[in-house]
Amino acid sequence: MSIIVSAIGQGLIWGIVGIGLFLTFRILDFPDMTVEGTFPMGAAACVAAIYHGFSPLTATLIAFGVGMIAGFVTGILYTKGKIPVLLAGILVMTAAYSVNFRIMDRANLSLFDKPSLLTGKFMDSLPNYFNSVVLGLIFVTVVSLLIIYFLQTNLGQAFIATGDNPTMARSLGISTDAMQIMGLSVSNGLIALGGALVAQNNGFADVNMGIGVIVVALASIIIGEVVFGDLTMNERLIAVTIGSILYRFVILIVLKLGFNANDLNLISAIVLALFMMFPVFEKRFRIRQTLSRGLSKHD
Repeated sequence: MSIIVSAIGQGLIWGIVGIGLFLTFRILDFPDMTVEGTFPMGAAACVAAIYHGFSPLTATLIAFGVGMIAGFVTGILYTKGKIPVLLAGILVMTAAYSVNFRIMDRANLSLFDKPSLLTGKFMDSLPNYFNSVVLGLIFVTVVSLLIIYFLQTNLGQAFIATGDNPTMARSLGISTDAMQIMGLSVSNGLIALGGALVAQNNGFADVNMGIGVIVVALASIIIGEVVFGDLTMNERLIAVTIGSILYRFVILIVLKLGFNANDLNLISAIVLALFMMFPVFEKRFRIRQTLSRGLSKHD
């Protein structure tokens, strides 16, 4: 039972990272590689801030701000510097590695005997691993509601239009450069926020903890889309979090089958590839139709 609760808690926390990537990958159609730098940057900034006496909430907000700065730099390099999309993200991701060393003054930093958002009277009173579920649920709910509200505003609609058709958006007087910079800033802010929460859940930050993050975040997005099919924009945001939880269960099952934990990145890549190829399998084997007929007969 504790393993299942832990998987749900991790899925909720990582869901924030998935939502952050969703803003650029799905809405802006921007393959942002910055995430593998901003995730550990958020973790490093949060843990370092707590280590130096800041409250866990303040440290978490600092991580969000640091991530926004990194995303802003990527946006400037792309829109104003005219550096190709992938290269702009890779440049900031590479620079972030050195910045993370500067922030922590070492390769990793522990939260041993330090407070975090997962500690305190209320959190300590909960059963094992339920603190991560509560924390993840609070943050993913607040983030999802804020994003849903934002997308209903005029600014949010301009943001969506920029991703759908930049040429048309510019003809309507929308500054696509500003929308892309804003999207990259908020996206990487959320990813750094996720990094901060993961670091507090793990109890440490490490400069290498960003390796494979983009695959994990993409898996959350793709799994949610494949499982639930056609959804509205708001529903897709919720599906990302559910996809993140399902991904954690897939990983849990794989590990239970006896696979080595060191193969997690390989397993993640394989899982993502299979789900991304699902539309091909569905078209060829008519999977959804077969399942629907089976359910109808059962009813």
